[in-house]
Amino acid sequence: MEKTFTHIEAGRARMVDISEKNNVTRLARAAGEIVLSAGTIEKIRTGNVEKGNVFATARVAAVLAVKKTPEIIPMCHQIPITGIDVDFKIEEEAVSVVVEVRTVGKTGVEMEALTGVSVALLTVWDMVKSAEKDETGNYPHTLIRNIRVLEKIKG
Repeated sequence: MEKTFTHIEAGRARMVDISEKNNVTRLARAAGEIVLSAGTIEKIRTGNVEKGNVFATARVAAVLAVKKTPEIIPMCHQIPITGIDVDFKIEEEAVSVVVEVRTVGKTGVEMEALTGVSVALLTVWDMVKSAEKDETGNYPHTLIRNIRVLEKIKG
């Protein structure tokens, strides 16, 4: 009979033991996008965002997020990050980001890549939110979507 959990049981959370696993070269690529108004896209394209360089700021935020993933995702292992690449693309109605994370370790880096993407997109939102607000202070066009793992390579 399958046990159904209807509440969180105290003491049941645990980190997976990876002590017997070998160090292996690993890579994960994740992506996502933020939908923005045409005016905001143009401000990013021309470098006219009030807060400054959107991509430089979001790139640094993504790198910091990758490095701090075990601090914010409770069951993630601390692993040595050997490389991080963050690439942005301006599309017609959105800005997309791809974060690639590399390690030589005992577990994968997909959570780090996903965290990097998420924080990069949140940082873009923060950088452009004054341009995205409507007259009521809401964000009718702004949307973060399609956050996903593109690939995970081991070995």
